[in-house]
Amino acid sequence: QVQLKESGGGFVQAGGSLSLACEASGSSDFLNVMGWYRQAPEKQREMVAFITTGGRANYTDGAKGRFTISRDNAQNTVYLQMNSLEPEDTAVYYCFYYSGGNNYWGQGTQVTVSS
Repeated sequence: QVQLKESGGGFVQAGGSLSLACEASGSSDFLNVMGWYRQAPEKQREMVAFITTGGRANYTDGAKGRFTISRDNAQNTVYLQMNSLEPEDTAVYYCFYYSGGNNYWGQGTQVTVSS
């Protein structure tokens, strides 16, 4: 059973930056995908970015150019650096880990961007 521990998030003014981290434990799968989804109030959960073990990254259009996802395979940790934040980025951000047909979720961390 994979467990995900998220850290980071918080409150920032528009134009500011925040970083998120998510550490996976209990995993023995070298090949996996880790990343982030987010869910704003009254909206569906949406993908933000993900990255493979090999370092291939993918971003939603709104994150391109502003967010950077990275990972440390030795630490089983994925990071999300968020710059130029906008009020529309306000949401609960969920870390996920996918491998072998199984998907695991973190508990979520709040990101609030004020205008």
